Amino acid sequence: MANILKETVRGIETVQIEDELLRGREIFLTREVDAQSSGELIKQLMYLEREDSEKEITLYINSPGGEVISGLAVYDYIQFMKAPLRTVCLGTAASMGAILFLAGEKREMFLHTRLMIHDPSYSHRDIGGRKPHEIQHELDKLNETREALARIIADKTKKSMEEIYEVTADDTYYSAKEAVDFGLATGIIGK
Repeated sequence: MANILKETVRGIETVQIEDELLRGREIFLTREVDAQSSGELIKQLMYLEREDSEKEITLYINSPGGEVISGLAVYDYIQFMKAPLRTVCLGTAASMGAILFLAGEKREMFLHTRLMIHDPSYSHRDIGGRKPHEIQHELDKLNETREALARIIADKTKKSMEEIYEVTADDTYYSAKEAVDFGLATGIIGK
């Protein structure tokens, strides 16, 4: 982790840059969404919420996506919070990274960033040797997840579920301008 030197009442101290940014209510998701990264995000959000439930928190996202359950845990906590959340896309917010981007009240993208949304995919589990009803059960769960994610996108973009299903059938990438036009983002930074 990177450190900075900071002058304090005790003299010059070495401080981790992440700690300094956290004091400024800025947190980051810069890797895959999994149990560890989502747990860290929730703890940081809880801490900042307790510090001041009215002051804005900024979440910077550059993530390829990841686990739906872990991502939805973060999304649900954000919806529960009282503190306003601003999300900023750095690089690419893809898949579950894009869903977490949508959690912000203000959703901003830098000029040369991208968002990618798509339907969830079946995990890497092998279905060989499974009975038809077991496979159908997995497909039913996958379709429930598809509907939940599409509803989040539809609610944020004010688009119909049919429109969302159409664009999420494949990997659909949006530039910053396209994301604003579609309703995924609310603004562009550096324009």
